[in-house]
Amino acid sequence: MKKISKRQWFNFSIWAVLYLFFSIWMENLWLLVGLIVIADIFLTKFVTWGSWKKAKNPKVREILEWIDDILFALIAVYIINLFVFQNYQIPTPSLEKSLMVGDYLFVSKLSYGPRVPNTPISFPLVQNTLPILNCKSYLEWPNWGYKRVRGLGTVKRNDIVVFNFPAGDTIAINEQNPDFYNLVDRDGRANVLANKDRYGEIVYRPVDKRENYVKRCIGMPGDSLSVVDNQVYIDGKEAFIPENLQFNYYVETDGSVLTEEQFRMLDISKSDRNLVSTYAGYHRVLLSMGFGNDGQISLPVYHLPMTKKALEMIQKIPTVRQVKIEPDFGDSMYPTGVSNYHTGWTRDNFGPVWIPAKGKTIRLDEKNLALYTRCIRNYENNTMEIAPDGTILINGKPETSYTFKYDYYFMMGDNRHNSLDSRAWGFVPEDHIVGKPILIWLSLDKDYGLFNGGIRWKRMFRMVHP
Repeated sequence: MKKISKRQWFNFSIWAVLYLFFSIWMENLWLLVGLIVIADIFLTKFVTWGSWKKAKNPKVREILEWIDDILFALIAVYIINLFVFQNYQIPTPSLEKSLMVGDYLFVSKLSYGPRVPNTPISFPLVQNTLPILNCKSYLEWPNWGYKRVRGLGTVKRNDIVVFNFPAGDTIAINEQNPDFYNLVDRDGRANVLANKDRYGEIVYRPVDKRENYVKRCIGMPGDSLSVVDNQVYIDGKEAFIPENLQFNYYVETDGSVLTEEQFRMLDISKSDRNLVSTYAGYHRVLLSMGFGNDGQISLPVYHLPMTKKALEMIQKIPTVRQVKIEPDFGDSMYPTGVSNYHTGWTRDNFGPVWIPAKGKTIRLDEKNLALYTRCIRNYENNTMEIAPDGTILINGKPETSYTFKYDYYFMMGDNRHNSLDSRAWGFVPEDHIVGKPILIWLSLDKDYGLFNGGIRWKRMFRMVHP
């Protein structure tokens, strides 16, 4: 054996200490076996780790060097993406104007503590499907249970949070919006399962491979939450109102159309500028709201999402005759697919509902079964069935109560009338929490050219605040 130099000992010591701290952080001492590999790389060199460097053909050696660099980069990106931060793009307007479509974010995994991946063997920077090949980007084995290592803090009320979509455990490949459970509630389970030409293959996804969503955490574990006429209440008290909270409004003018300058002043994107008076399908709604005369819609009526500030501005435009908030049409909300229990809850009037907390126990009555069966069965991995005599069996044993294993959260978008959130699909379990957006590093506006307002310079490198 060759004599080991001081430089070798120094390099080994640095990497060994870093790896030791990582193993302690992961709370898995089996990882310490990796110290043997580190010792061999830097000290003993029994395995010729750099044998590719000895290839005689210079072209082969160059190709192998490239492969080595690419593999190192992929491994480094994979580790950073898993345990430190990941890049995320805002795809939908559910949080506008707090976070806007076209915002690119750094999402901190350290803020709440990174999760040990359920599916450790996966392709980096791809959530669940490889582009072009259109196949899974991960192997289903091995599949590890939920474990979160220590982070810098925990989820707090009103945090903006990135999480895996809870109802994304089961997917109809060809029709993913609405989610599978709302799809089954709308079209019938037998029809969805049988009609593969329309709905596609039905697949299951592990927690960490479900789509990433971003919403505001409105309700914490143990809270009693309700929405009354669009106002959120927590334990009977009015909840925090985000600065950029938006609702949909119908706006009637005196015959004039709103100009591009006015829309820019109101900060309303082109996709949200809907002149609904030109669509016959809206006429019945508009007439029921008091727009038009003698059964006719004669003046322009827009359907627009607006913040409080924009609402105040549009009411001062001389050509605007009247502004009315979009009424609650009574759409069915969570829990869906419950045939024997109906809450009557809607988008604007929801609850009160208790948010499950770890270690808390509920009675298994009709209401609680409707609200929490999904938590018990899908998120906490229990079997549950109701025997012919009405006995509730959990994991094969008769039960009259249930104690939750996880904390849960209630998430809502700031664009309240344009957000599919916990009102539609229920609670977010703690094991679905991904991280916290901390920085907008790029913001692109698809309505304008890249050098003609397409880059939102004022939003770049701005910290994300509640």
